Amino acid sequence: MLNQVMDFAGEVLPGSCAVPPYSEAAFLSELGGRLRSSRMRCDLSRRELARRSGISERYIAQIEAGKGNVSIVLLLRLASAIHGSQPQSQPHAA
Repeated sequence: MLNQVMDFAGEVLPGSCAVPPYSEAAFLSELGGRLRSSRMRCDLSRRELARRSGISERYIAQIEAGKGNVSIVLLLRLASAIHGSQPQSQPHAA
């Protein structure tokens, strides 16, 4: 599970190209966009992501809009909910 969270963090968390001084508003906006992209790539509605993560649909909308200052614990819950929705890759026969 930790690997899935780390992969999600790499997808969602901005900053790999951050150059100080980095605006907190820009960071939250980019984070929200990446969360939305991940959610949509998995074909999840906000309502379904809210149900799976235990985070309100309204708060997810705020995060996606760059308005929610999300904690690492909530990111973990979002990552688990999103990665739990992705189809598991089938092992290849050798």
